[in-house]
Amino acid sequence: MRFSFGLLMIAGALLTAAPSHAQTFDPRYPVCMHVYSGANGGGGEWYDCSFTSIPQCRATAFGRSAICDLNPYYPVQAPPQRLRYRRSG
Repeated sequence: MRFSFGLLMIAGALLTAAPSHAQTFDPRYPVCMHVYSGANGGGGEWYDCSFTSIPQCRATAFGRSAICDLNPYYPVQAPPQRLRYRRSG
């Protein structure tokens, strides 16, 4: 009886665990728009990472309570390091 009660409690705990959230920032685009919906507007706030440039994002955010920012998860292509050779002599 104790074993089945413990098993039931474990199964219940696993089923009521909080769901995990999806990744907020889309790593395919370099610019994100953070949209704020105030308490009166409802809906909370969210990120829209579907912009390829800051001006494109600012044009979409114009007139809204939103701000454009660089995507912290966008993979930046750093220039390759040059090899340095020592001169022997």
